Amino acid sequence: MDNNQQNNELSNLENLKDQQLETVRVDHKGTKLTTNQGVRVSNTDDSLKAGERGPTLMEDFHFREKMTHFDHERIPERVVHARGFGAHGYFQVYEPMAEITKATFLQDPSVKTPVFVRFSTVVGSRGSADTVRDVRGFATKFYTEDGNYDLVANNIPIFFIQDAIKFPDVVHAIKPEPHNEIPQASAAHDTFWDFVVSNTETAHMIMWLLSDRGIPRSFRMMEGFGVNTFRFVNEQGKARFVKFHWKPLLGVHSLTWDEAQKLAGKDPDFLRRDLWEAINMGEYPEYELGVQLIEEDQEFNFDFDILDPTKFWPEEQVPVKIIGKMTLNKNQDNFFAETEQVAFHPGHVVPGIDFSNDPLLQGRLFSYTDTQLLRLGGPNFHEIPINRPIACVNNNQRDGFHRMTIDKGAVSYSPNSLRNNSPQPASDKEHGYTHYAEKVEGQKIRKRSGSFNDHYRQATLFWNSMSPAEKKHIIKAFHFEVGKVQDKQIKQRVVEMFNNVDSQLAIQIAEGIGVNPPANQGGTGVTASSPAVSQENTVKQAKTRKVAILIENGFNFNEVSQVMTGLSAAGVHADLISKNLGMITSVESQKLEANKSYATSGAIMYDALYIPGGKGSIDLLMTHKEAKDFINDAFVHAKPIGATNEGVDLLASTDAQRTLLADLGSQTQIFTDMGVVTVRNETDLSAFQQEFINAISLHRHWMRENQDGKMSG
Repeated sequence: MDNNQQNNELSNLENLKDQQLETVRVDHKGTKLTTNQGVRVSNTDDSLKAGERGPTLMEDFHFREKMTHFDHERIPERVVHARGFGAHGYFQVYEPMAEITKATFLQDPSVKTPVFVRFSTVVGSRGSADTVRDVRGFATKFYTEDGNYDLVANNIPIFFIQDAIKFPDVVHAIKPEPHNEIPQASAAHDTFWDFVVSNTETAHMIMWLLSDRGIPRSFRMMEGFGVNTFRFVNEQGKARFVKFHWKPLLGVHSLTWDEAQKLAGKDPDFLRRDLWEAINMGEYPEYELGVQLIEEDQEFNFDFDILDPTKFWPEEQVPVKIIGKMTLNKNQDNFFAETEQVAFHPGHVVPGIDFSNDPLLQGRLFSYTDTQLLRLGGPNFHEIPINRPIACVNNNQRDGFHRMTIDKGAVSYSPNSLRNNSPQPASDKEHGYTHYAEKVEGQKIRKRSGSFNDHYRQATLFWNSMSPAEKKHIIKAFHFEVGKVQDKQIKQRVVEMFNNVDSQLAIQIAEGIGVNPPANQGGTGVTASSPAVSQENTVKQAKTRKVAILIENGFNFNEVSQVMTGLSAAGVHADLISKNLGMITSVESQKLEANKSYATSGAIMYDALYIPGGKGSIDLLMTHKEAKDFINDAFVHAKPIGATNEGVDLLASTDAQRTLLADLGSQTQIFTDMGVVTVRNETDLSAFQQEFINAISLHRHWMRENQDGKMSG
């Protein structure tokens, strides 16, 4: 193949995977019903019987095939990461990365490498809710010209344990307790916290899990981290340690705990729906790929072991180099065929990416393949369309459950002479994978490196890095999680354990869970912080946010149309919400359709709230308890709220008035206080719009939490 042909082929990589999937996509619209053998069926509503009221006959092959397939439709769900949701997209590198890696897909900025991403929760079953407090999976399959590369990531950069041999233990502990299968999708129970206090290496991960990171606002607003330490290797054979980061262009944002709990009941598919709708609207989620690099001769230059998976590399010490961007631009066609059957594995690497001696990674390299063998019915799961690489597959593997390939010829072994030793191993120049030549020596021993013994210093660093609001949320999370523990001794041990992180943290934990504060002041003495881990320092913008607008008959059409136009121009979506669905008439006799009602929505589903004027509308809303509850929820969750003209009267009748610094009833100009934006006696709302959009871009206004005891984190 000459260079022009090769360049043309690479430029079409973005379409290759879709073309491959197109061969197995089927649209049954307008077709005739058949059996799985292609036999047309005349009736699928009545089984074959001996007489109209007689017994069903076993010779009814259509009934037996239909029922047998139904009985076998479920496959074993994943032990962890069972609840997931996927999307297609592409990745482009910004500039050639030849200096640090020979990975081909990281060299040409014009090439769009197709990807499939699966987001997930870890602990819960497939039927659990999206918004539970949990680690989130962020797994990406790159369909590169050199084969599939899987970047198996989480939304937290570290893990609970240091050695993979303990993975079954932490999962058993956090899963529902075996005697009663309670609780589902929750760490708030005795066995998990018994594991925590019995394994102090978990301290750092617990801090992250109980932070706002554990309840993300959206998969679109969630970081991804490769967790483990890998290696980049360039063409000259030079290796560097590397950690991977996905950074969302929308910033990193979270729910409040109260929102997460209510959404689990009101819309347990909230995060799935959010991703699905965003892609359908053309608001494609984007994530930049970043890498942290450490030279091999600098491996021991830090006060932590860079191979310890319970430690992160602070960005202030090891900067993140942004090297490319991923865009998710297509939803799955079939959840089961794609998202449920996709198989990820951290051992699926391409030339230029290699492994380190990270003990958690080493165990994962075994576990993932072993799991797929059971879940997907055998060793040929790579032939399922969603898992099939766009690179050619040539080897001597044969047979096994669900074999799809029809291999021709008599030879299925190497070396051979009958086919000139085909398929032949590839050289380095032919992109053959060569493992990094690392010198390894030592005695066989079951022991952990002493450099892994520090379990608390980075937990303190994380705590120091949190804003006051984030610290408050962590403490509230401890109160809920450990408050659910029945064994008082375990509760006390939690306090003593986290006294090693920070004594004030331990004292505040003890206050909420009914045990004694620590007898002696603890802590690690660490005073440093890492601003990069605080969500207060993330990207903040209004784009793609959702605003609820409360209206009833008699609303002011001019106000609503002005604000909706302004919001739309800023990339913000609005829903009109009323007591009942249907057309609502304005004071000007204009009609708009309320597309959501109190029954089908809630403030928990929106990022902000707007209350337009119109005396008739406000008089009706004043009589609706649901409307005031809507406002109170938005207010207590620290969301932006806007109100114009008579709408200010409704806002003033709620909890907002008792907390804000000024009397809303007396305001005659644009007033902004703690994310609440109001204006009276104004027909031109252009200045109000801009102030409201500015408030939306900040996401939350946590200063409200400090105003009285009613505020909730």
